[in-house]
Amino acid sequence: MEHISEILKKARTRTNTSGENTDKSSSAENISRANPPKADCPICRGVGFVYANVPLGHPDFGKAIPCRCLRERSDKEREANLIRYSNLGALVQLTFEKLNPDGKSDNPAEKENFHEAYEKAREYACEPKGWFILTGPSGTGKTHLAAAIAGEFIKSGRPALFITAPDLLEKLRVSFSPEAEAPNDNFLERVKNVPLLILDDLGVQSSTPWAKEKLDQLINYRFVAELPTVVVTATPPDELDDRLRTRLTDSRLCQVISLGGKKTSPEYGWGEEFQLQKEMIFPRFQLDPKRVKLSEEQLANLKSVYDAAHRFAESPEGWLVLMGVNGCGKTHLAAAIVNYRYQLKKPALFIFVPDFLDHLRSTFSPDSSITYDELFESVKKTPLLILDDFGEQASTPWAQEKLYQVVNYRYNSRLPTVITTSKSLDEIEDRISSRLSDISLSNAFAIKAPDYRSSRKPNEKKPSGGRKTRYEG
Repeated sequence: MEHISEILKKARTRTNTSGENTDKSSSAENISRANPPKADCPICRGVGFVYANVPLGHPDFGKAIPCRCLRERSDKEREANLIRYSNLGALVQLTFEKLNPDGKSDNPAEKENFHEAYEKAREYACEPKGWFILTGPSGTGKTHLAAAIAGEFIKSGRPALFITAPDLLEKLRVSFSPEAEAPNDNFLERVKNVPLLILDDLGVQSSTPWAKEKLDQLINYRFVAELPTVVVTATPPDELDDRLRTRLTDSRLCQVISLGGKKTSPEYGWGEEFQLQKEMIFPRFQLDPKRVKLSEEQLANLKSVYDAAHRFAESPEGWLVLMGVNGCGKTHLAAAIVNYRYQLKKPALFIFVPDFLDHLRSTFSPDSSITYDELFESVKKTPLLILDDFGEQASTPWAQEKLYQVVNYRYNSRLPTVITTSKSLDEIEDRISSRLSDISLSNAFAIKAPDYRSSRKPNEKKPSGGRKTRYEG
């Protein structure tokens, strides 16, 4: 009996008068070219095809069919394509098998809470229906669970897309730019209609009107269509914007899983070291020439800065940079913004820059109650960050690099940020200064008022610098 390899060779030479192949094994040959068989396969001996195992008289009797080694290879290639499509990248390694079902905490209640979340995530991965909301502090395993859900979905042969909210909006900006190669709506339509969407870091994205509109279009479309969606957020759903909150807390469609774990530091709220800042509110900011002898120009300048800070507190968008000598009121205005947000029960984080770097260094100690990654990520991604006394920190390469990483991340993500400094923009490192002076994002104010806490004269040095700020009052 001829081996199947001989049959396939003969099949290649049989064509009809029009030049078309008349043997059905030609399609199998094409599959073989696309998916080369395993040379050491004990079944087909490297040919890639075998006879159909059917009785005599069956329509498929004597036909060549792809070997199992070809089918297995085809399945792996299809899964690899789905992984590339998913945008998981290195997160593809975050599987359920690599996750402790009880989490990392030693607290019995937290272990029980995480185990319940783990089981619900596995159930959802097997049959995604509705929305699966994971909320909790950084470092509690939210992203790992979300990535594992995506991985299980892909293994079933269905496409999933994993993306962070800041990356989503950045890609949308690019796709809508005049230089975009693809039509404007292609990427948004892909995200809107993907069978399973995993949206990570919701709540840390820019809050510009354009960003809100695009995110609302996506969320509303998938909500109305009831498309399976996983949302990961460190912000409790009831603290999000009203339109997001009403959708993410709809019990008809959504199940909200709250992961506790140990809270990262710093938390939202004033620490013991900020007792003075707790009292710095807008009504106590003195716009009165009696506080010091202010000229009309200085008073007008201070009034314009005050108004800008108050507007920012009402609707934090972009960056606010306050420059001036020590005691001119910039820290009071920055703290007043934080207090205003706290009154609205909205998150904000006030950081004295030199102390932040000291805390960051202390995380390398074996006795530290918080890891370096937990602290750094919580600061970098916080919805509203105030960096007080920027430029007063030690200018070591390590310190400069850490601050640049924070500033650059928030710049690219368009996260609301307030920076106070006694330096001029020209005195700040170029790669940071260029971001602080970007008028598409940042409003920079040079406060002309003197130090009201001392007897310093009004005409003494203030940060004017050579670089032109957008607003000077």
